[in-house]
Amino acid sequence: MSSEEITLAAGDAEVVLAPGNGGRVAGLRVGGVELLRQGERFGCFPMVPWCGRIRDGRFLSGGVVQQMPLNAPPNAIHGTTRDGAWRVARRGDAEAVLTYDLVEPWPYPGRVTQVMALTPDALTLTMAVEAHDSSFPAQIGWHPWFNRNLAAGGEDVRLDFAPAWQEERGADHLPTGSRLDPKPGPWDDCFGMPGGVDVTLTWPGLLELKVASREEWVVLYDEQAEAVCVEPQTGPPNGLTSHPRLVTPIDPLEATTTWSWRRL
Repeated sequence: MSSEEITLAAGDAEVVLAPGNGGRVAGLRVGGVELLRQGERFGCFPMVPWCGRIRDGRFLSGGVVQQMPLNAPPNAIHGTTRDGAWRVARRGDAEAVLTYDLVEPWPYPGRVTQVMALTPDALTLTMAVEAHDSSFPAQIGWHPWFNRNLAAGGEDVRLDFAPAWQEERGADHLPTGSRLDPKPGPWDDCFGMPGGVDVTLTWPGLLELKVASREEWVVLYDEQAEAVCVEPQTGPPNGLTSHPRLVTPIDPLEATTTWSWRRL
């Protein structure tokens, strides 16, 4: 395990990784400007082996009901790995590989691997979940907290995306199973983008950043004053039940997101 932070650098971009704090990206600086909200709960953390909330913390796997801790009562939220320490498998000047062995409270042995690769104008995050013996449903996602404002007196970030639908959200913040025409924010909502996640964040006069992924689900959360979240994921909230993707010893789950930026 490592509590040491790792800094990757390429051009004028710097990424700080915190393996000991949930394997998260703790910071992303472009030209010395920090794009991610700072703090031990923020940055960008991996959501695995599930994304968002599980209703009542329960899901069905192989005919057995599994119960996760209710860390967002009455639900379980955002997986188990953001609370653990990850191992550093490899590190270089602009790339690092972190691993995490799935342990209790997750009931199935397996391993999660993250690859973080930085170039002068993009950060690519790849994550994979492997099953050791028993198969299990899983999801992969990322939860970045982008600063709403990058400069004193500057304008707030603008979000631009064109989803095919919005998941109807119930009073418990979980999808009801119905799909709606996309509605204006503020959001704590899941959207479908069948052609792949494609969301542009623009800080006027400063920077444009595109969050892209081949996955078709993205959660947007902008109900806090300090930051906005753009969360690509392999399924919707409560997806271990509604859209189970089985990970087997011969069929891992892998997903990638790329954040690319340009100066304005």
